[in-house]
Amino acid sequence: MLMAELANASILAELTLEEKVGLTSGLDFWRTKPVENQKVPSIQVSDGPHGLRKPLEGGDALGLSGSVPATCFPPAVGLAASWNPELARRVGAAVGQEARAQAISVVLGPGVNIKRSPLCGRNFEYFSEDPCQSALMATGWIKGAQAQGVGASVKHFAVNNQETDRLRISADVDDRTLREIYLAAFEYIIKEAAPLTVMSSYNKINGTYASENHWLLTEVLRDEWGFDGVVVSDWGAVNDRVAAVAAGLDLKMPAPTGDEDVVAAVKAGLLPEAIIDQAADRILTLVARTTNNLPPSNPIDADAHQQLAREVAAECAVLLKNEANTLPLDPAAGSIAIIGELARTPRYQGAGSSKVNPTAVEDALTAIRADIPDIPFAPGYNLDDSQDPQMLAQARELAGDADRVVLFLGLPDSHESEGFDRSDMSLPAVQLQVLKAVVAANPNVTVVLSNGSLVSMEWRDTVPAILESWLLGQAGGQAIADLLFGRSNPSGRMTETIPLDLKDNPSYLNFPGEHQHVLYGERIFVGYRFYDTTAIPVAYPFGHGLSYTDFMYSGLTVEKRDQGADVSFTVTNSGDRAGAEVAQVYVRDIECSVSRPIHELKGFAKTFLEKGESQRITISLDERAFSFWSTQDQQWRIEAGDFEIRVGASSRDLRLTQVITHEGDGVVQVLNAMSVVGEWLEHPVGGPALSDELKAVTGTETPFDTKSGIGRMIAGTPLIKIGGFIPGLDPSRVNELVALVNKSDQE
Repeated sequence: MLMAELANASILAELTLEEKVGLTSGLDFWRTKPVENQKVPSIQVSDGPHGLRKPLEGGDALGLSGSVPATCFPPAVGLAASWNPELARRVGAAVGQEARAQAISVVLGPGVNIKRSPLCGRNFEYFSEDPCQSALMATGWIKGAQAQGVGASVKHFAVNNQETDRLRISADVDDRTLREIYLAAFEYIIKEAAPLTVMSSYNKINGTYASENHWLLTEVLRDEWGFDGVVVSDWGAVNDRVAAVAAGLDLKMPAPTGDEDVVAAVKAGLLPEAIIDQAADRILTLVARTTNNLPPSNPIDADAHQQLAREVAAECAVLLKNEANTLPLDPAAGSIAIIGELARTPRYQGAGSSKVNPTAVEDALTAIRADIPDIPFAPGYNLDDSQDPQMLAQARELAGDADRVVLFLGLPDSHESEGFDRSDMSLPAVQLQVLKAVVAANPNVTVVLSNGSLVSMEWRDTVPAILESWLLGQAGGQAIADLLFGRSNPSGRMTETIPLDLKDNPSYLNFPGEHQHVLYGERIFVGYRFYDTTAIPVAYPFGHGLSYTDFMYSGLTVEKRDQGADVSFTVTNSGDRAGAEVAQVYVRDIECSVSRPIHELKGFAKTFLEKGESQRITISLDERAFSFWSTQDQQWRIEAGDFEIRVGASSRDLRLTQVITHEGDGVVQVLNAMSVVGEWLEHPVGGPALSDELKAVTGTETPFDTKSGIGRMIAGTPLIKIGGFIPGLDPSRVNELVALVNKSDQE
């Protein structure tokens, strides 16, 4: 590291102010500026992260005219549902290998923004409604990619949870919610995966653009979390170049606009040149850290990456429902009909800047016909949502003639994309019409869904089986066939809660905001934290997913370790075939001074078990698993008391529980004159001091009962205001008590 610092210093010493400022903006749409005389090369970045989107040579900058073929893996909505960080690492490694082969130094991803609302048009690019799940999956991907010498760019930092007015909207969110929900995944990733870059988001946070937010980019990201990489703007996100540099933004993309403003600000004494030196130094370090200007050590094995894409896709699909063991399908058990255009024309990725030009695409219909060559098919609907009575009649007739139907439904590109949010959760009306007609003709229907964000399922009771396949990448068609026929056992789990009604979603009244402001009024109660705490019925809970086998949990032990704990238990495959279970650990703070969800996911493990096999699993929880962000103390706190460890197969399928007592973090609240009487009485030093004082001025050991009406009122009153209730405890004496208690605390 010292050698790199010396090399950077030597280069910077030879550069003019204009040249140093030039390093902090792009050469063009995808490349950084070189320093010719210092032999510092330009490096190229590319959209990602489920596959490269490198524009064709000579094509347009946006890549609208096409991009270099690359393996299209399942986007984050699918990959996350695997609940397998090791699988994410393998995907990251494959993307990193392809990036290096194309001389790409940084892949712009992954996106770890929280799925606050099911309507967000970019949910297909994000992992989960939960920061723990998002952080662990993204960390796997980043480690895999960066092991190839390719940088990751974790995005969009921060609080980018909608597409509506995304370039102007201010996300108005309280400090605790920021820390516990919207910054938590980023923090974990910075500390555990050390991404080479972080991409700032378009939006404002409490009135200040993310790219110009000194608190976010410097005080939190660098000073608190220790990030030492490059902060790059989202493309076109910088509005005030000088303010952005001052806030801690290192690289403005895409084009070198605004350089002259920065130079002028430095010369006018409005911006210290040391800040420019620091940003330029980070750019030079990024160039040195990425080795993609070197030839790849091995050629890309396209067939191996196709096989990996298929393997990943099979782990992503979630079996939501399977009445009477409808799945897996036995081809010999009666005739089967395939209905739905999405079986023939798959939707395997989202729309927008992450759209990959795949090396090959497998559709489900072709894959199924490899098993049953003469299986009948009817499209049923058009993907442009136009109605065709003849198509509908054909689908109805085909369904009536078959013993079983596999019906493919989902969301076309026009329904969800980067750049706009959805207006509802419904499937297209033309598809719902086909569903109704098919079920009327034959109730033995398996629905296979292809969608990048949640769809409402008011129809779920009319069909016996539902396979949520998300967007499965270019090899998804074969993966779906393998799942339907039982060659693969479904092991995906929900990373979002599916509500019964959009109105049940906690963000419903505040999404997407108005007049360029969106209020995060649900606070920390996002997703299952809200649904489970309020016990609102849902269609399918967070973490839910069925298998073709069964699993038992037993033998829970919790061993306290420092401020954390090791949670151990046994999972047994009690069914009749091999499969994988996702064991989830939730923590409940039984009694707390602040409002907390009924439980929160704090760890998980995916385990693959043969028939009858058992495995002992240990999930380690650190101190953060028991903490909340104290807005009063401006730090993470663990209050002493009882916590319940909950282990199970979803947030509403908890099989094992154990209560442990945590000694807390030992942090003592600082008292002042406006601290209420109840806070004083609960304080280890202030409590005895105030009790002695009350005894002195009232002549009695217990002057009031804090559980009585008047006592509760006094307990909630600031001590400085208590003189009107308890004569003798005047303001001057209160201030003396404050000084006495705080002096004792310091000692």
